[in-house]
Amino acid sequence: MMSTVSISTTTSRSMTAPAPDAAKENPFAGMTLLTAEGQEPRARNSIEITRNALKRIRVAMGKEGISPDQGGLRLGVQGGGCSGLSYNIRFDTQPRERDRVYIFGAGVETPNDPSGARPVRIFVDPKSFLYLAGMVLDFEETLMRQGFNFINPNSTKSCGCGSSFSA
Repeated sequence: MMSTVSISTTTSRSMTAPAPDAAKENPFAGMTLLTAEGQEPRARNSIEITRNALKRIRVAMGKEGISPDQGGLRLGVQGGGCSGLSYNIRFDTQPRERDRVYIFGAGVETPNDPSGARPVRIFVDPKSFLYLAGMVLDFEETLMRQGFNFINPNSTKSCGCGSSFSA
């Protein structure tokens, strides 16, 4: 059984992002990156999340009634959108047989955490992983916008809406 949650996704950066030159040098400046259990930091064959994304995933899982022990956040890519591929993000009650499962945040406390610092799981199917390997999932909350950011090194261009890309 899957549960769909309405969460805004985008690849764009906020007005508070580092200056363009600084972003070219380090697009993760000022972010706290979390590496999945058993993975190396900034590994090309992995996915990382920020502390802000961890907090938002935990809060949303609590609201949706998704158990951190069995369920998780499913990240995916599907055909469509302005640039050819679209990001897909939803909750799932369990991983599928061939999914890659990443575990984040065991013991990492976040504000308003309904899970009690329990880890969250992220599921990625094999086909989507081809486009998501090496990416960082961030969550941005500003006066102008709120939503997840896919910071994806595989994206060669993205559209104005920010939720689709080309690889």
